[in-house]
Amino acid sequence: MSKILDGVALASSLERVVSLLRRLAPSDQVSLTKAATLRTLDVHGPCRISELAAREGITQPAMTQLVSRLEQDGYAERRSWADDARVVMVHLTPDGADVLRHRRDTRARLLADLADRLGDEDRAALAAALPALDRLVTTYQTLPGSTSV
Repeated sequence: MSKILDGVALASSLERVVSLLRRLAPSDQVSLTKAATLRTLDVHGPCRISELAAREGITQPAMTQLVSRLEQDGYAERRSWADDARVVMVHLTPDGADVLRHRRDTRARLLADLADRLGDEDRAALAAALPALDRLVTTYQTLPGSTSV
């Protein structure tokens, strides 16, 4: 890693941020695994179960069970693909989109409240870091064998 950026410090800070985001998620909604799958459907649109499994880094049988639970909750649904009725695509339902929106809104509000406790300089530093963090994710996504985040 470059002399400018300590990889261990970066990883440690990002792990703490991820932990904070998990704690800020509404506890009465859905598990992190369900939420991640719903987010994938929201970002990428309808997907085959095999594609969802690959994107989420779990086995196809585990994703099949997860999609069944999402269907029972009313957050996702399976539909035949128009071009080939043998192909089943998993779609995000309006209720699933509402759950994601609620999670994002709740976290955004709580993060804004936390940021308000910081000084102007720290808030500016966080704002300045956002484009670089997005580019870090995009760089990962361009690597061979990576899955979308």
